[in-house]
Amino acid sequence: MKHFTTSIIALSLPLAFIGNAGAQTLWSKNSFSYLKNTSDFEVLTNDTVNVFTFEHASGHNWGDLFMFADRTLAKADNDNVEFKGTYGEVSPRLSLSYLLDQPVALSFIQDTFLAANIEHSSNTFGSFDNVLLGIGTNLAIPHFKFVQANVYYANNDNTDNDYQLTMVWGYDFPSLDHKITFNGFFDWSSAADDHKAEFHFNPQLLVDVGHYFENSDHVQVGIEYSFWHNKYGISGLDNESVVSAMIKLTL
Repeated sequence: MKHFTTSIIALSLPLAFIGNAGAQTLWSKNSFSYLKNTSDFEVLTNDTVNVFTFEHASGHNWGDLFMFADRTLAKADNDNVEFKGTYGEVSPRLSLSYLLDQPVALSFIQDTFLAANIEHSSNTFGSFDNVLLGIGTNLAIPHFKFVQANVYYANNDNTDNDYQLTMVWGYDFPSLDHKITFNGFFDWSSAADDHKAEFHFNPQLLVDVGHYFENSDHVQVGIEYSFWHNKYGISGLDNESVVSAMIKLTL
C-alpha cells in the first residue's frame, strides 16, 4: 500500500500541472469489443471464454491517455462454477516536449514522455493493484500509423517488484478495396525472486466491415492472437497460443 500511495502522489503532480496549463484534447476514440476463444488459455483453462472490453484512447497537447477494462466470463461446462473477472489499466503519458516547452526528440524518436500505468484486477481468485512508472517514446517507423515504447518500474501488489517493457503499434495495410489494420502490443517483464520473466505478444488483425458500405471506422471483425511465455511469471507452464474471434465497435 505504501508503494501504491507514493506512486499515486508522483503521478498526480504532473497531472495537476496539466490542469493548470491549458490542456487541450486533439482527438479521442472509444470502442467496445467482444472476443471468443477457439482454444484453451493457460491457467484459465475453461473451454468457453467470453471477454467484453471497453477502450478509450485520446491525444492531447500535453501527451496522451489510453485505458481499458476487460470483463471476462468463463466456464468449463455446466457442472462447474463460472469464472468472473474484471481487469483494467489506465495509462497516461506526459510529454516532456510540452512540459519543457521545447522538443525532446532525436532521430526517429518523435517525443519523450513521463509514463505511468495503473493496473487493477478483481476476480474469482483474488485481486491486485499495480502501479508502473517510467519513460515512454513515440517512434517514427516507416509505414506504421504509430509505434510507442515504454519502460517501467513496476510496484506490484502480490509479487516482487520488477521492470516492464511495453511496445504498442498500429499499421494500416495499403489497399483501395479493403481497410485492414494490424494493431497490437507486447509486454516483457523481468524476473524476480518469486517469479520468472514473462513475454506476452498480443496482435489483432481486423477488417473494417463498414468500409464496404461507405461507413468506415465503426465496425471491425477479425482475430486476436495471444502468445504468452511464462504467463503471470509462473515457471513450467506451456506457452499460451490462442486465437480468438473478435468484433469491435468504435463510437
